[in-house]
Amino acid sequence: MTQLEFDVDGQVFVADLLEDEAPRSVEALRDFLPLESELMHVRWSGHATWINIDEIDLPEIPRENHTVYPSRGDILLYPGYRNEQEILVPCGPTCFKSPAGELAGNHVARLNASREELRELEEATLQTGAKDIVVRER
Repeated sequence: MTQLEFDVDGQVFVADLLEDEAPRSVEALRDFLPLESELMHVRWSGHATWINIDEIDLPEIPRENHTVYPSRGDILLYPGYRNEQEILVPCGPTCFKSPAGELAGNHVARLNASREELRELEEATLQTGAKDIVVRER
């Protein structure tokens, strides 16, 4: 199984790619890796963090394996159907939303992190702001 690394300020999390469930989304994701960016706290979606990828020229990606209600650690790729492009990292109860309303993102990976690790990550971005992040294939 192919994996991703999410390096957040030196703390590394591993995620399993869902190549069979979201093949075109995973292919598009691979095309822009490695990604150096910022991990920020969400404004609309609940207990989650996100990476803005609006400046990346994504191909047209269909809805595949998409959800509005991701589970903790479900990595979503949102190719900007109604809002800016992003990668959503749910850390607790999440309903994927924006000023445009509910959004369905393509579930591309599962983060192998404990409930406590995700809670701490979400709280850190809420309390102290954006964190440097590098996302790369393992």
